[in-house]
Amino acid sequence: MGEKVIEFVDVIKRFEGRAVLDGLSFAVERGEVGIALQHSGDEVFTVLGPSGTGKSVTLKHIVGLEEPDSGEVRVADARVGYLFQSGALIAWKTVWENVALPLVETTRLTDAEIERRVASALEAVGLLDAADRYPAELSGGMQKRAGLARAIVRDAEIVLYDEPTSGLDPVTSAVIERLIVDLNRSRGVTSVVVTHDLAMAARTSSRIMLIKDGKSVACLPPDEFMRCGKREVAEFVGAAKGEET
Repeated sequence: MGEKVIEFVDVIKRFEGRAVLDGLSFAVERGEVGIALQHSGDEVFTVLGPSGTGKSVTLKHIVGLEEPDSGEVRVADARVGYLFQSGALIAWKTVWENVALPLVETTRLTDAEIERRVASALEAVGLLDAADRYPAELSGGMQKRAGLARAIVRDAEIVLYDEPTSGLDPVTSAVIERLIVDLNRSRGVTSVVVTHDLAMAARTSSRIMLIKDGKSVACLPPDEFMRCGKREVAEFVGAAKGEET
């Protein structure tokens, strides 16, 4: 087994008295063999579940935007990047300025080093030619890619993705999926992907966890997940396949 870079231990989080996370436990490891990726490297760990089951709240606990009411969240001492569902770009800044912002605000790097890192991040997501454009001038997929460049510009070791393909057409979704896999391979990041898209999870993940009622129902490699006999998993898989047809 690999090194645990993220671990939840019996995490409970309530909002207005309702337990959104209700004893959630799981671990994300570095150095596992990725089943779907067919290579030995850091993990692409995907969290599935219906709306309102705590998927995004789980990500917010990892990055420290939320704290558990009880239980423990353990995250390795690592640089963490976060791709928000909307991209969360600042409208009055160019793509270049948006991507450079974490370096400008949190480091003392020279202008030359900032320029090098921003260029590298934009090149990794195929947006170097759009550096001088503003968010309103970008398609939804390009905004997601710009947000991803900002998430990795500090040489992130862990990247969190909140519904990275939500609202995108199938072709653009495939581009984002490919980027997740490519960054995992080329930069050695550990990725945690929250999505409702089972097909995407099956194609890109090394392990898939299904959350229901704030708990982990199953956490398995994609092929085992799709064959899992647990009622909750079978119902989710069946419903997802029904939406695809």
